[in-house]
Amino acid sequence: MSSSFIPPRQVKIGDAAAFVGTTPRAIRHYHEIGLLPEPVRGGDDRRRYGYEDMIRLLWIRRTADAGIALDDIRDAFANTASAGTDSDSDSDSDSGTDSGDGIAGTLERLEETLLAQETELRRQRTAVQRMRTEGSRMGLLSDFVTSRLKGLPEGSLRQADLDTLLVTERIFGPLGAAVQASRFIALATHPDLRKESDRVDAAEEALDGTIAVDDPRVVQVAAERHAFEKALHAVIEGSGLAESDEALFDAWDTLHPATANEDEDEDEAGQGSGREQKTTSAFEAIGKMPYDFSPARLRCMELAEELAAHDSTAS
Repeated sequence: MSSSFIPPRQVKIGDAAAFVGTTPRAIRHYHEIGLLPEPVRGGDDRRRYGYEDMIRLLWIRRTADAGIALDDIRDAFANTASAGTDSDSDSDSDSGTDSGDGIAGTLERLEETLLAQETELRRQRTAVQRMRTEGSRMGLLSDFVTSRLKGLPEGSLRQADLDTLLVTERIFGPLGAAVQASRFIALATHPDLRKESDRVDAAEEALDGTIAVDDPRVVQVAAERHAFEKALHAVIEGSGLAESDEALFDAWDTLHPATANEDEDEDEAGQGSGREQKTTSAFEAIGKMPYDFSPARLRCMELAEELAAHDSTAS
């Protein structure tokens, strides 16, 4: 006749880990961070785990699987244990593993965190879907900007155009980028203007580090840039894009109403509303991005700005 099965009073760390569904390394980590008290050790100086240790390990495992951080589990157990000490109960079941406000409070915080994560995941999914619908480059821009570009022939916008709008939106916000979109709309719908833009861009790029700041070519390219910008402005004015730009400010104000105090705070901070952002020069914006322009090219841009300012004063 076989003897009755007698379960062990204590088990080694490997057996404890196997039962709980974790690893000995994880259990050692619980000890290191104070989540699990050090158990008694046997004559071989190895840890031995009893029934209460296994209960706590199961709680740790299940709550960690639910997404609760180990530090939060430790704090919850500590709070519950403190509440048990203050009570008059001498029951062994009040070990801080299955009751108390500590766990309930932690679960409440976890639920709030998960709700926030769900909201963020929905936002991310919407952004991904939008990029798939609009295209990876176009979809990076806000709706306020992309709505300005609707109706353009497919492929008429270049990657560099969209990249520039992305940078502009980061610096000046969606309104600033939507206003700048008029430039690329004009270029996309006027091949001759686009060709001249490419020529002037190439001339500016040729002003590399080998060109001196006082080289005559710097002044020449600045004049060409100024002439091109005037021609581009004339096309924007003549095609009705300028009127559309003005309507953008009203649309933006409707979507983002601001109080008088907010307007004053923005002005004092130097940020301003979209109307002030519209007048910010490209040269000022360059200081906020790491463009690798040569001194000659920077001087060319300064001269072009001076020519534009002179025309504005004269008119």
